[in-house]
Amino acid sequence: MTPSTGAHAHASTAARWKQEWFGNVRADVLAGIVVALALIPEAIGFSIIAGVDPRVGLYASVAIAMVIAFTGGRPGMISAATAAVAVVVVPLVRDHGVEYLFAATILMGIFQGIAALLKLNLLMQFVSRSVITGFVNALAILIFMAQLPQLDPTNEGVNWITYAMVAGGLAMIYLVPKLTTAIPSPLVAIIVLTCLSLWLGSPVNTVSDMGELPQGLPFFMLPDVPLTWETLAIIAPYSLTMAAVGLLESLLTAQIVDDMTHTGSDKQRECGGQGIANIVAALFGGMGGCAMIGQSVINVTSGGRGRLSTFTAGLALLIMLVLLGGIVGQVPMPALVAIMIMVSIGTFSWNSIPNLRVHPWQSSMVMFVTVAVVVFTHNLAIGVLVGVLLSGIFFVQKVMHMFEVERTRTVTEEGETATYTAHGEIFFGSVARFEAALGPESLQPDPADHVIIDVTRAHFWDISAIGALDKVVERMRMHGRSVQVVGLNEASADLVDRHGATDRTGVEIGLAPHP
Repeated sequence: MTPSTGAHAHASTAARWKQEWFGNVRADVLAGIVVALALIPEAIGFSIIAGVDPRVGLYASVAIAMVIAFTGGRPGMISAATAAVAVVVVPLVRDHGVEYLFAATILMGIFQGIAALLKLNLLMQFVSRSVITGFVNALAILIFMAQLPQLDPTNEGVNWITYAMVAGGLAMIYLVPKLTTAIPSPLVAIIVLTCLSLWLGSPVNTVSDMGELPQGLPFFMLPDVPLTWETLAIIAPYSLTMAAVGLLESLLTAQIVDDMTHTGSDKQRECGGQGIANIVAALFGGMGGCAMIGQSVINVTSGGRGRLSTFTAGLALLIMLVLLGGIVGQVPMPALVAIMIMVSIGTFSWNSIPNLRVHPWQSSMVMFVTVAVVVFTHNLAIGVLVGVLLSGIFFVQKVMHMFEVERTRTVTEEGETATYTAHGEIFFGSVARFEAALGPESLQPDPADHVIIDVTRAHFWDISAIGALDKVVERMRMHGRSVQVVGLNEASADLVDRHGATDRTGVEIGLAPHP
């Protein structure tokens, strides 16, 4: 690299960082404040799920959001404490205590760093669009279902005023942008409904009813666990699961934010950034986390696009907890419920419903199964895994049928010759059809003495395919036929050389270029 080239690259990097941090300052700051308010009840709720003090989830959200703003690969995406990780650690906290949770979170971050080095983010290439659509729709349903306790009239603090506030909040969220976009409409809804609730003394649930807000700043500490192999054996399975679930949700959310903003992101860097953020969170008394699709949608729809919006969300949350805890505690839950309902509506892929009539039934089935498994298990990883496996099954089934064998018979001076011409892909899924289509020649109504297997328009993918070719050739020879295999392309011939017995049985192998 020449000095001029290096200087140009450095200038380009500096310009990109400037754009990511300061290209949308006003909108990023306002969007970050909205997200910070929405994070509070979520973080408290996830702490309750995990069985830990609310401060563990809140401090995690502060640390993860502020760190990932620097280390992440997707500007504008929000990461914090999440339910996906919280549900995994319930047995660990119950059986061993919160200190083991901190240790497991540090190991989780290390695993995610290793995943980044191994470029495991490339595995996202195997997640089909149908799975992503199912993931999005399932999350939208789960986000809405999570608001139902705040709308259940049998629960304390839920009354007609609650419904009126939720309706008013939704009206402001959707109507204010028609008047002005200077302030994000969710922030307007929070401010107006909070002032109205305090003025009227409305008997509705508030943020403080979700759990006690922490007092003071988080401080650095190492987990109080013995550094032994026994400790590692306890936390490693949880850490591995937390890392996998966290990366899966983060990468899928990054893809969704990519689509919403029509921009790209660095998925490998996001993996490493998640690992660093989780390690820092654990060292300051927080639980593990990952990207949050709900808060990311709030951020994007509120105008947040850069890293500053993510950093502001973490910083604003910290300021609210330390300096404005009393005021934040008075925010009515109906205001936040209205925002999350808006997120649910905005997250759901409504186009997927009319597309059911035009998309292949296999794609629709993958989407439905992904949604059903995620909603039923409340586990995103299991739902996506099932969706990916089902997509793989349908793909293999489709490729299996992209294969055929034609038989022609000719008579020459040298005798009668049968030519089997194979078209398509020969692999573990199609070997049975390949073997059935190629004889044995002696069972044909017009058997020939000589057999040519022409695979010029076929490709052998694996050792199962090579084994099938061996079996077919050997069967022909055992019935007294001479066999010639022609048209192997270079890759297929290489597999035959390394794994096949065909060229060691005296059978002539003819090489022909693959068209």
